[in-house]
Amino acid sequence: MLFTLFGQLAQQIMPNFVVQRSLYEARERPSKAYSWKAFILSNMLVEIPWNVILSVIMFVAWYYPIGLDKFAQETDTTTERGALMFLFLLAYLTFTSTFSTMIIAGIQQAEEGGSIANLMFSLCLIFCGVLATKESLPGFWIFMYRVSPFTYFVSGMLSTSVANAELNCAANEYLLMQPPAGATCGQYLGAFVEATSGSLLDANATVDCRYCPATSTNSYLESISVDFSDAWRNFGIVWAYIIFNVGAALFIYWLARVPKKVSAGKAKKA
Repeated sequence: MLFTLFGQLAQQIMPNFVVQRSLYEARERPSKAYSWKAFILSNMLVEIPWNVILSVIMFVAWYYPIGLDKFAQETDTTTERGALMFLFLLAYLTFTSTFSTMIIAGIQQAEEGGSIANLMFSLCLIFCGVLATKESLPGFWIFMYRVSPFTYFVSGMLSTSVANAELNCAANEYLLMQPPAGATCGQYLGAFVEATSGSLLDANATVDCRYCPATSTNSYLESISVDFSDAWRNFGIVWAYIIFNVGAALFIYWLARVPKKVSAGKAKKA
């Protein structure tokens, strides 16, 4: 649900950018008050203070109320994982603002930019590895899994929030099986339990064997190719996407909206 903020933020950033761009192209650019590079970069830099404030609000209102800090307490990494989660939230908001600027940089109407941004957001979310795991994707679409920035956001934030914690099944989460006559649950399911990541509630029981499919959050994370050891690496990768957004925004604006100089030879022929 946290990622659904992307569309709302993009639709607030783009109309404001279009207004600022119209003013710049009608007033500042003809007067050469400042360059188009300064205009693009300033529109992205001005979002950073707001991103920091919103990151603090999101972190306090989301991370602690749902108890994600308790997972870190079990491994005595509360400070590191809390700080890393805050940095991921800040990177997510910064990515959203720079991505929105990149999309709208060369497009005339904010509505068109919003439609393109929402389409790309949907593709990134579909192929991030949670709705469909990497192993279930056809060969070509694994490429989308690897290039989607949300792959690294999801992996980093999910592992930072819940990794390395023990799981205990609730009463309604146990799988109930009956052992053969004269056999205990441990004898009947011992080999299966050793081959999986689950556990038995009572290995000595002779009826109603209760099997919990997982004993650690890591078993679920492994099923979607997520590992906490990659969290800081993923944090670095998402900043590479942010830097790409900045560079692409500059290039797209130059390509689509900056008047190009005409050489003297071409001018004479014209």
